[in-house]
Amino acid sequence: MISRLERSAQLDGVVSVGQRVARLIRPGRVRDTLNGVWLGHPVHPLLVQVPVGTWLSASVLDFTGGEEKAARRLVSTGLAAALPATLAGAADWSEQHEQQMRVGVVHAAGNALAAAVYGASLLCRSHQAARRLRLAGLATVAASGLLGGHISFRLAGGANHAEDVPHLVEPGWQYLMRSGDLPDAQPVRRMLGEVPVVAVRADGTVHVLADRCSHMTGPLSGGELADGCLTCPWHGSRFRLGDGSVARGPATAPQPRFLTREVGGAIQVCLPGAG
Repeated sequence: MISRLERSAQLDGVVSVGQRVARLIRPGRVRDTLNGVWLGHPVHPLLVQVPVGTWLSASVLDFTGGEEKAARRLVSTGLAAALPATLAGAADWSEQHEQQMRVGVVHAAGNALAAAVYGASLLCRSHQAARRLRLAGLATVAASGLLGGHISFRLAGGANHAEDVPHLVEPGWQYLMRSGDLPDAQPVRRMLGEVPVVAVRADGTVHVLADRCSHMTGPLSGGELADGCLTCPWHGSRFRLGDGSVARGPATAPQPRFLTREVGGAIQVCLPGAG
């Protein structure tokens, strides 16, 4: 059923509108914070623990004879915490591929419905009616969470797509290319075994990074070089040549960076921790 959502082109209209709205959060400090650049991985999965945890706790109180006032306080806390979680999720979702985004709009709709049901429970004067609404909200957010897990683990949304590079590269120094084949200030793609890398000569220094962007495997060798950074042509992630760190999201994981040296007219590279 979820796989059919991935292929459902009927959702693309909703995706397009949602993406335009989410991109109103412009690239910069706020968007990087929501993406989790400061954390080193997406912050959305961390933030959703608060609304889900408080709403689950409210139902635990319902089934164990807890006070209605305490259950309502937990619901209110979850609703307040849902806002930053939603903003972080929207920032991530707006820079994913189409299959992830199709499932994502249904995931977002489920979360919105759950929040509406929990909001309605706060308006109920009847304890029994409020309890039933809280249970319905929990069931809805659980189903929505299943879709979120599918995006994260089945479709690798938010995963570090450069994580496998150190496991595919042989340890030690290896020949990459002739020094004369690397012009100044122009990214050049080469293969190191089965791993594509991008080499750049900037200010007389050779820099080599893994070519596939850690965000969504975009080719950095096709991106723009400026201010000591390479920008991914797919989603605009920017990486510093000096150490591979993220200068701007949506990527949160750094690019693997190779040590370089020029010996006898050849460029050699070595990836620390490879093998």
